[in-house]
Amino acid sequence: MSDFDLVVTGRIVRTDRTFERGFVAVRDGVIARVGEGEGPAARERHDFGSALVMPGAIDPQVHSCSQRGQEGFEWSTRSAAAGGVTTIVDMPYDDGNLICTGEKVAQKAAEAGATARVDFALFGTIRPEDGAACIPEMVAAGAAAFKFSTFETHPTRFPRIATPLLRDAFAAIAPFGLIAGVHNENDECTRAYIRRTEASGITDYRAHALSRPPITETLAIAEVYELAADTGCSAHVVHCSLGRGYTMAAAYRQQGVDATIEACIHYLTLCEEDDVSRLGGKAKINPPVRGRVEREALWRHLAAGNVTVVSTDHVSWSEDRKTDPDMLRNASGVPGLEVLVPLLVKGLLDRGLPLFWAARLLAANPARLFRIGHRKGALEAGLDADITVLGHRPGRYDPAASGHNRVHWSPYEGIELSHRPVATFVRGALAFDGASVLAEPGNGSFVRPARLA
Repeated sequence: MSDFDLVVTGRIVRTDRTFERGFVAVRDGVIARVGEGEGPAARERHDFGSALVMPGAIDPQVHSCSQRGQEGFEWSTRSAAAGGVTTIVDMPYDDGNLICTGEKVAQKAAEAGATARVDFALFGTIRPEDGAACIPEMVAAGAAAFKFSTFETHPTRFPRIATPLLRDAFAAIAPFGLIAGVHNENDECTRAYIRRTEASGITDYRAHALSRPPITETLAIAEVYELAADTGCSAHVVHCSLGRGYTMAAAYRQQGVDATIEACIHYLTLCEEDDVSRLGGKAKINPPVRGRVEREALWRHLAAGNVTVVSTDHVSWSEDRKTDPDMLRNASGVPGLEVLVPLLVKGLLDRGLPLFWAARLLAANPARLFRIGHRKGALEAGLDADITVLGHRPGRYDPAASGHNRVHWSPYEGIELSHRPVATFVRGALAFDGASVLAEPGNGSFVRPARLA
């Protein structure tokens, strides 16, 4: 009789190397052994041949509840399972319910736990009128990170946190060793450029980038990292569209600041000339998708190790909120959970970069960033058996075809993908079999950072 519940075999992609033929052996939902060859006997075996067997992806930035009644955890985690994403980290800006107290973190964890199909961690945030007072209670409730914005998207749902209060928040977070993530757009400059763009009469796709030029982003990035240097807090820029931003982050790290930075998959995949010009509002994202030059700059920074993590910034807005001919009137953000892993692997293969970057950027680095590396992030003994298997299945992406997405539109529709998920395992259980999501609502578990585990 075997000592193992499950053995998965295939081409094993780890954070430093690839086994052309290897195995992952699982016992009680935890990885027990990883190695080369066929592996030991097990009660259940899945041989995936030459398919890529990778650590389960962690999406560092998901907005499951931005539009009331639209998506929720049941749908976001369904897309995640179908995309090989085994853990999502959900943002605190829920429609009608800003996650800004310990009670709200606990309530969201309980509600998400009843509907999530994959595992999840949670961001907390603050209300300007409360100051930093509620940060300790959110830490106690299990928040894995905190999110703030230097730009006010909405005064109650997505408020701006002014610089003095942002410093207070960083100082309150620092003793707990968690990250302060910040939406990086300077409010004063962005509002001035929005007014200029509106006055110009330009309303087509060009309006968005004109209303948020690069300086609005780099000024905010400098503020974030200076506050980190001043307070000793770990600071994370949650999305950067500019090569200069990654240069800035690297420079601050050289000075001893814990300065991390995130590249969303849309910045690595899309560009203004080819995609925003044809998609209009369906490619409106803050900060904007930039031109080809910036996209390729981001890939060079990725290859140099200057990108910390890659995310989706996933949000499934209803189509009516993304199709206004006036570019600036559209909601910002796009869905992407189902194609995060295939798109990054495509980009790596297209540019001749090692596949281990996928294991680092989608698993090991986000696990470390959110302090959940005691459970997640690698194909290593002792960690949760979260496994993503990508098979060679060439074809154009159709977001409506699978049935696993709350909306049937995507800026990535029509992109030719070489690999697609053929299996997703969450803690050793098959959550997706290449066609159907098998994980039921409630199968997902709340993941707390290590110090609170």
